[in-house]
Amino acid sequence: MTTFDIEIDVPLQQRIAALAHAAGLQIEWTDAFNHPQKVSWPALSRILNAMDLPHHTDAAFENSLRRVDHRSEAADLPPLLTAEVDAPVSLPRLGWLYGQAYSVTLDDGESFEGVVSGDAGQASAPTLAPIARHGYHSLTVSGRRTTLAVAPRHCFSVQDAVHAGHAEAGAAGRWGLALQLYGLRRPGDGGIGDFSSLATLARAAAGYGASAVTISPVHAMFSDDALRYSPYGPSSRLFLNAMHIDPAAVMGQAVLNEIIADGEPVLAALHAALDQSPLIDWPRAAGHRLDLLRRLFARFNASAEPEQHAALAAFRRACGPALEHHARYEALNAWLRQRDPHALSDWRSWPEAYRRADTPEVEAFAAAHGAEIDFHVFLQWQAARGLKAAQRAAREAGMAIGLISDLAVGAESGGSQAWSNQGEIINGLSIGAPPDLLNTRGQNWGLGAFSPFAMRERGYRGYIDMLRACFEYAGGVRIDHVLGLARIWLVPEGVDAREGAYLAYPTQDMLRLIALESWRYRAIVIGEDLGTVPAGFDTQLAHAGLLGIRVLWFETFYGGFKAPADWAANAIAVSTTHDLPTIAGWWSGHDIDWQIRLGLLPQGVDGEQQHAQRAQLRRELWQALCDAGCVEGEQALPAPTAAEAPIEAIIRFLALTPAPLMILPLEDAMGLQEAPNLPGTIEGHPNWRRRMPLPVAALLDDPDCARRLRLLGRLRR
Repeated sequence: MTTFDIEIDVPLQQRIAALAHAAGLQIEWTDAFNHPQKVSWPALSRILNAMDLPHHTDAAFENSLRRVDHRSEAADLPPLLTAEVDAPVSLPRLGWLYGQAYSVTLDDGESFEGVVSGDAGQASAPTLAPIARHGYHSLTVSGRRTTLAVAPRHCFSVQDAVHAGHAEAGAAGRWGLALQLYGLRRPGDGGIGDFSSLATLARAAAGYGASAVTISPVHAMFSDDALRYSPYGPSSRLFLNAMHIDPAAVMGQAVLNEIIADGEPVLAALHAALDQSPLIDWPRAAGHRLDLLRRLFARFNASAEPEQHAALAAFRRACGPALEHHARYEALNAWLRQRDPHALSDWRSWPEAYRRADTPEVEAFAAAHGAEIDFHVFLQWQAARGLKAAQRAAREAGMAIGLISDLAVGAESGGSQAWSNQGEIINGLSIGAPPDLLNTRGQNWGLGAFSPFAMRERGYRGYIDMLRACFEYAGGVRIDHVLGLARIWLVPEGVDAREGAYLAYPTQDMLRLIALESWRYRAIVIGEDLGTVPAGFDTQLAHAGLLGIRVLWFETFYGGFKAPADWAANAIAVSTTHDLPTIAGWWSGHDIDWQIRLGLLPQGVDGEQQHAQRAQLRRELWQALCDAGCVEGEQALPAPTAAEAPIEAIIRFLALTPAPLMILPLEDAMGLQEAPNLPGTIEGHPNWRRRMPLPVAALLDDPDCARRLRLLGRLRR
């Protein structure tokens, strides 16, 4: 019998309501239509069970309530507390803390002592004296020790990057490019964009004065399941996508050429065919790249210099158990799928003995398949080397920031990260979205979410590791769906997305840890804050120094588009995103044509209406461009074609905004009509498959592109 079959009587409703409130579940909420909604009792019960908070008996309820209620007099200090520099440090309201002596040892070894202040009778929190230095420090009170993460007041900023000595003279422009890494191409790349092409592109962009290049997510995917190629649905956010390794960078182009020449005739033919394709054939291209990397791994084992073997061993030691678990997942998943071609890349469907990373059966598998696990460790080493080299190339070319990585909102519930960190990732709930104007049935993205209680109980270890994985080889991080730092819509698996609920997250702690890691890595932070923002959340983001995102298509008011001066000064300015039409596509209405073709228009709306509305928006945008002085001379409204799209005028318009950083997607720099992704589609539109029309070495020298980048370089110097 499922939870949805159980009758929810009044006493159980009361327990569910109390526990849901304590756990941070939002029982009542307002939807996109401004209608009040209430989560059903069965849905709440199922969500609580998935969060490992049983409640069907009084004893179970009391135990669960103690777990989420940290105010118990007997409660110990959590493994990690957060604070801000130069501000009093608030401790949990535990009665035994008041008046106790404490000592703090800073991360550089310096220490000091004090007495916990505050008055329990006055309901004031126990407090420590302010700490002037950010870092991970050690706090001891009455023999009990915890980590005190003291954060800077705000994240590392664009201004900090420009003035930190990273940029060479004349190369500190307040702008950058955005690109889909998989879509870069160069002769002989085998059909998928790689880190070497990224390095080439970064150098070229720096030559025009760019300070940054934002890239699509490079999280680890499923190497044995190439049909799962959306970069926003990774297997793990702790490791990298091996498909972005440049095979020629492993042991040199000559060795790669030799391997291809020595292989069976079909190998060279396939390499050439994939190279020429305008769209990525993910199953064939990924399989081919993995084949080449296996051959290179064999050559590496046989002939690499001792220093290279030592470097690989050092990388493996530094990454520790997390890398071993990821490599075991990859090897185990491939082995199970070889035995059963219909098997899913989902540990929850594996034989019971393999569903945890620490079972004797997994240990036995690792011992018997050591070479395969070594191969996946090798892939992560090569991917890390490639991404590090690309960031080094960007910085050495004069970029103040360099690469800006993209942190997906979650990882696949059946993937490596969830398998390796069970208890930390909620099993049985998926990240999604409630019904809105475009998706009246809501959305279920199939991505796993952190458990806020497990994060707290484990000292935010997994969360910090994930942040560091994204900051490690970048000068900035873009956090997708940053609203998830406040609340996430979680859906029980196997039910309608409308049967979900919002779960609150420890926003203050998470923002402080982001700011601390931002300064440790000297990297800026951008939060994708599009959509309905919870009350007060934008203020919290601004206080923490996270830059928001403002997209041209959404910067409107009743009757027109906002003037550049009215744009936010604490957000980056962009023409579009990967989920929205390009400038040429928007101006021509090409995105509407796609929606008509695939039946994606909202109910009750026809294509003619959409095109008429777009025509009005074109007139309003053109008026805004003219009013801002971004149109040269007296010009009539351009024709609604991709070729006539006013890209240069829009660049001038965005450049006038007070945004500390303007980002121009590569598709707009090139004047392309097609977008990387069309939300709501799986088949019918080539999502995450489009390749650039020119090799990366010549891409930015395309006459139209070069003219636009020179313009941007002058305006945003």
